[in-house]
Amino acid sequence: MNNTFLYIITVLIWGSTWFAINFQIGKVPPEASLVYRFGLAAIVLIAYCRWQKLSLNFELRAHIQFFLFGLTLFGCNYYFLYIGQHYINSALTCIAFSCIMFFNILNARIWFKTAITSNVVLGAVIGIAGIATLFWPQLSDTELGAQTLYGLMFCLIAATFASTGNMISMKNQQKQYALLPATAWGMTYGASFMAIMMIMQGKPFTFDWSIPYVSSLLFLSIFGSVIAFACYLTLLNTIGAHRASYASIMFPGVAVVISTLFEGFQWDSYTVIGFVCIVIGNIVVLTKPKAKSKASTADIAKDAV
Repeated sequence: MNNTFLYIITVLIWGSTWFAINFQIGKVPPEASLVYRFGLAAIVLIAYCRWQKLSLNFELRAHIQFFLFGLTLFGCNYYFLYIGQHYINSALTCIAFSCIMFFNILNARIWFKTAITSNVVLGAVIGIAGIATLFWPQLSDTELGAQTLYGLMFCLIAATFASTGNMISMKNQQKQYALLPATAWGMTYGASFMAIMMIMQGKPFTFDWSIPYVSSLLFLSIFGSVIAFACYLTLLNTIGAHRASYASIMFPGVAVVISTLFEGFQWDSYTVIGFVCIVIGNIVVLTKPKAKSKASTADIAKDAV
């Protein structure tokens, strides 16, 4: 598919998952919901791979990499993010996790020698400033105490794990491991990790059979996990981790639009300025830098959306 289309699909789906997650909160422990989400997503992906005759058989070395991939991106990432949310509000959680873009910029440089371009850094700064402005009414009431620092720390740890998972996914594709089978195994290992954490903490595997919970679980599993991750992980390899990860900064903007349509959210000056900054940052990040020499032209064209 066209990279622009993949990017739009990723942003729209993951931006709407913020709304769907609201229906997951209640009777079921969040860790259990993650086990169901990624467990179901893994089953769907495995079934699809079987249907398309995509091999799920890999050597032990590949499975070790898939385990680390699942542990970081579908396990520890969400586990620490949920812990962080116990200490801080959703606005701070969103801003802290958006730092994944800076982690991806640095990790791509360390893992793959990807050049750090000024437009990507500038776009990231503008985008995160936009998120902070968007949620400023909530942030202004936040006290910087021990609990807030704990929450920020756990969210940053989650973003670090997520960024590491991004890099491992790129390594998977670099080693010619098929994307969907590798993701299916990663989600299997991620769901298994969350299940083990549930057992260790003595939390019950309860389930909510209500229509809102089941329908949101199906949406998060099929659209939020299978489709969105397939699109995003493809983008990591085609346009680079630094650009693809700007999607995480676009999510709050989509979430605000959905909240406006379905929850009666009222816009104010902070909302408008924040939304505009997020869009401007997106344009800056995805704009191709001018080629300085003939030797660099091919590399720039290869990374373009």
